[in-house]
Amino acid sequence: MRPVTARLLLLLLALAQLLAVACAQEPGADSSSIEDAIEDEDAEDEEEDVDGDSEVKEENGVLVLNDSNFDTFVADRDTVLLEFYAPWCGHCKQFAPKYEKIAETLKGDDPPIPVAKIDATTASTLAGRFDVNGYPTIKILKKGQAVDYEGARTQEEIVAKVREVAQPTWTPPPEATLVLTAENFDSVVDEADIILVEFYAPCYRLCPAGVGTARSLPLSMRRQPRNSADAHHQSPWPRSMPSQRQTWLNGIVNYMVEQAGPPSKAVVALKQVQEFLKDGDDVIIIGLFQGESDPAYQQYQEAANSLREDYKFHHTFSAEIAKFLKVTPGKLVVMQPERFQSRFEPKSHVMDVQGSTEALVIRDHVVQHALPLVGHRRVTTEAKRYTRRPLVVVYLSVDFSFDYRAATQFWRSKVLEVAKDFPEYTFAIADEEDYASEVKDLGLGESGEDVNAAVLDEGGRRFAMEPTEFDADALREFVTAFKEGKLKPVIKSQPVPKNNKGPVKVVVGKTFEDIVLDPSKDVLIEFYAPWCGHCKQLEPVYTALGKKYRSHKGLVIAKMDATANEATSDHYKVDGFPTIYFAPSGDKQNPIRFEGADRDLEHLSQFIEEHATQLGRAKEEL
Repeated sequence: MRPVTARLLLLLLALAQLLAVACAQEPGADSSSIEDAIEDEDAEDEEEDVDGDSEVKEENGVLVLNDSNFDTFVADRDTVLLEFYAPWCGHCKQFAPKYEKIAETLKGDDPPIPVAKIDATTASTLAGRFDVNGYPTIKILKKGQAVDYEGARTQEEIVAKVREVAQPTWTPPPEATLVLTAENFDSVVDEADIILVEFYAPCYRLCPAGVGTARSLPLSMRRQPRNSADAHHQSPWPRSMPSQRQTWLNGIVNYMVEQAGPPSKAVVALKQVQEFLKDGDDVIIIGLFQGESDPAYQQYQEAANSLREDYKFHHTFSAEIAKFLKVTPGKLVVMQPERFQSRFEPKSHVMDVQGSTEALVIRDHVVQHALPLVGHRRVTTEAKRYTRRPLVVVYLSVDFSFDYRAATQFWRSKVLEVAKDFPEYTFAIADEEDYASEVKDLGLGESGEDVNAAVLDEGGRRFAMEPTEFDADALREFVTAFKEGKLKPVIKSQPVPKNNKGPVKVVVGKTFEDIVLDPSKDVLIEFYAPWCGHCKQLEPVYTALGKKYRSHKGLVIAKMDATANEATSDHYKVDGFPTIYFAPSGDKQNPIRFEGADRDLEHLSQFIEEHATQLGRAKEEL
């Protein structure tokens, strides 16, 4: 008979005996003895289970620890080597024989150093306590404090590190990060020349990988809990998949090292400038000065520091470079690499820089001449370069490599012929694959043409050129039509509903202006997302709201799926779901956003009645 079955039968027999005794007692007699007997039996079972888990077993020389036996085992031990693993992990399986040899080696030390492993998939408490987010994770426990092992997974290196930590004179390295709070944030940040702050929540942290990043930096990485982040409007919190983590952290290190250095890099050889011109793909900014003590150089550095995240600045004290650029010291040269030069624009823009020249003036000169007549709009630099509107974009296969540059320049030359006649607009070419979603939203994804064009205007309005064989004349005609106001904007929109007689009007991109911007009516508009849980909770309340005010002809309760449609006015910003605005009649450019936390019928009704202009007598009767 199986042990569990035997124990169950014994328990049932004991229960039967107790029931017999209970039945023999007088009515209303105390039956606690039955419950006590059951509880005693359960307690014995629990004790047996705990005893089984708390026993420290050994597998091939490696101790097996878990949530139950860990603290007791490590309590009086100076040094313990730990491996957190997952049974299904291929790396862990490959590492297992090596780890067993490490255990055998350290067991021979005087005193022996325990080597243990922990199944992180079952010992979830320990895995969380030691920030285990990958397998295998190796840690060295020194007097109860965990030391991250960051070396190679070789027997020699791990044994050497463990023996180093086990020395009586060993002390842990200084903490690589500082924890900022609401109380110390301002004082710490104000005193730092340069500082990296991670705003985090306990559920999403860079740690422990972030600590490794901090140790790679020539300055401290500062970490800060959520309550301080609120004051600095930081959201969302950092997330990354394990496969992306190291690339992301390396990027942080490189960025901070770059920021910690001077804002302008020295150019000492003429060959460097020649390479900028020949192979460069961005604006070239070079200041020429007498030396580091030159007052003009100091002003240039100040201006460069204010724009260091947007542009790469260079400076030189070389007479040879000055001669090549045909300028004298005390000059700032802004020029384009050869691929972006044309006969319609000067090769360089030169500015005199003196000790009295304000940094703001230098900054303005750089920004004014940073873009060529027709540049290359790229995803990586778009936010820093192509923010000015209107922007004329020509989409094609952009490739400046040796085999394809001629084709790219052929189409760019067509754009140049038009751009020179419209200096008030910004022109650029863009790779159609990099901007595939934008091309699709413009309705040009299936145009069948190798080259397409669009105008991106103020307020998010977009205008697409009808698919046609592209040349300078076709582009000129398109831009001229835009300038004269003859084009209709492209609107991201679902089909117009055939039946829209419900208590809540359905708005799509094509009907936004007709319904929401109708100057004769008050409109309450909800922007929602179909997948949003808060929106789903609001739906029955919002429907009830529509029914409540259905008889008021001057008021419209409406909703729009903001993931499939766009508002044709930039006054209706949507940065979360649901977002609710009240658009009063006669003042559609100043909608009122509902900021209340209680999205119930009562509070939404109060919001409407507070701002309504069309309720009239009915409003007073409600």
